[in-house]
Amino acid sequence: MAQSVLAEMAAEWVPTGYAPLLFVGLLLAGIGTVVLFCFGIAAYRRRRSSEYLLVTLALGALVLRTLVGWGTVVGAVPMIVHHVIEHGLDFTIAVLILYTAYQSRSSPPTATQGNGRYTQQEASTSGFGDSE
Repeated sequence: MAQSVLAEMAAEWVPTGYAPLLFVGLLLAGIGTVVLFCFGIAAYRRRRSSEYLLVTLALGALVLRTLVGWGTVVGAVPMIVHHVIEHGLDFTIAVLILYTAYQSRSSPPTATQGNGRYTQQEASTSGFGDSE
């Protein structure tokens, strides 16, 4: 019964036997990405740094990818539009993550110990990756 309902909801390109697997996969991806996005928002609200904002935006793009996937499976988003949007979001996510990594180490430390290394205090106040 449930399989036939899912098969009827799915777009014509989805094989009937795979519709339940596709819906379960998208449901799990949706739950997972929304949970991660919420953690990202919470982390950004706590830290208020550009690095946390960029990571949160990347997590938000993952949520959008799942929404586009749902739209494609139910036939609301044509397959060609799905591919253009999803690959554009993949590129956006990669740029956000790489820019975050670049930005987080672009400024040299202002004070170092005699051996040239960060102190624990300096590392924890860098704004990214600290464990408060």
